[in-house]
Amino acid sequence: MSVTKSPVAVTGPRLGAPLLALAAAQLVIALDFSIVYVALPGIRSALGFSAQDLQWVVSAYVVATGGLLLLGGRATDLLGRRRMFVLAALLYAVSSLVGGLSESAGTLVAVRAVQGLGGALLFPATLSLINTVYAEGPARNRALAVWGAAGAGGLCFGSLLGGALVQMFGWQAVFFVNVPLAGAIALAGYLLFPADVRRPARDGFDVLGALTATAGITLLVFVLVRAPETGWRTRETALLVLTALALTAIFVVVESRSRAPLVPPRLFARRGLLGAMALTALYGATFSSMPYFLTLYFQTLHRYTAFATGLAFLVPAVVVALGARLGAKAVSRFGPHRTLLGGMLAGAAGALALGPALADSGSYPPLLPGLLLLSLGQGIGWTAMWIAAAAGVAPDDQGIASGLASTTLQAGGALGLAVLVASANSVTGSAGAGLLDGIRTAVHLIAAGLCCGALMILARRRTHTSPTGQAR
Repeated sequence: MSVTKSPVAVTGPRLGAPLLALAAAQLVIALDFSIVYVALPGIRSALGFSAQDLQWVVSAYVVATGGLLLLGGRATDLLGRRRMFVLAALLYAVSSLVGGLSESAGTLVAVRAVQGLGGALLFPATLSLINTVYAEGPARNRALAVWGAAGAGGLCFGSLLGGALVQMFGWQAVFFVNVPLAGAIALAGYLLFPADVRRPARDGFDVLGALTATAGITLLVFVLVRAPETGWRTRETALLVLTALALTAIFVVVESRSRAPLVPPRLFARRGLLGAMALTALYGATFSSMPYFLTLYFQTLHRYTAFATGLAFLVPAVVVALGARLGAKAVSRFGPHRTLLGGMLAGAAGALALGPALADSGSYPPLLPGLLLLSLGQGIGWTAMWIAAAAGVAPDDQGIASGLASTTLQAGGALGLAVLVASANSVTGSAGAGLLDGIRTAVHLIAAGLCCGALMILARRRTHTSPTGQAR
């Protein structure tokens, strides 16, 4: 087995070319999640997707990424950070090329699953490299801010870029654009990051644990994505949930007996990581779900073109990027938990302001106050939660810690979107006023979820504060 040697951590003000490669990798991950939304009508027409099956162009990516993140995180620790970074980027390049050349619905769904595998390998490798190349403190905070701005901004810029590409070149362009970008990232990773060195043989790979964890998480995410369509009370859903729970139970038993567990038990002794995992889940369920309903509002309700929808996301994208930078500075001054609290409260206020601004007229300016607050909170929260998740974790565990936190982000996003869609549909009649009421319901629930996140942070701060007021 092998692992990345921990390099000398960067502490000075210069973040250097490696961060550019890491930020570009995070941009690709975010783009691949969001860029296909505006291409879906063209994909459906060209490849003959049914209305029911079209969702799998998005869901295949989500399911594969969510199910394999834990495996990707541990593979990063054991097989090498640079190796996994380069491999994942190449997977993106090759699968994107095949996606652009696809002539059948099945091929494209398979391509999206492979891209999801690339994301599951690339995300923890990227975050692990940041947390080992840059020293804990201001240097790492600045690096995470740049990385966070690239990722959070990419979720919004994906719609703009996708709209422009689809309008000019057709749906295939949203896949072809990844080929040179991912190829360049792979080359940069090989040239810029330290070579992986061998790890002692005792640090083996828990194959059975990896298989049961991956199968259980993948199946759980699959259920969360599929159940809103098939129904939560069906026999199929019940069987899938029971199977996922059984696999999870087997994973726990295997881990307890393994000499080299996939998830080292020492990580669960870190309450900071467990708290960060809960917050990433909530972040995924709230902030990450908002673009879905905004896209529905712009394109379905008010018939915006793909490019116009992308333009509507331009202001939020810029503010998210600014919020990520502001979050890094706030963490240095106030700490990650106070910064997270501020991000949650700003997001909740933005969602509450956005709800009544959503109107039949489709006018954009009234949406801006809510969008600005929501996007600012999203950017601040994104940077702060990853700083909190990495704090105090040993270099050799950074990959799996990143995998754990990012797994809960994906699972929370899948569950949150399923609940929000079901809630919105429960009040939606025909298109028009009913659809608008459903979107407003989802936005109000997002605000409520963010308020719950703020309460979680406050409760956690109280439990970690002594009677004298000093943090323990």
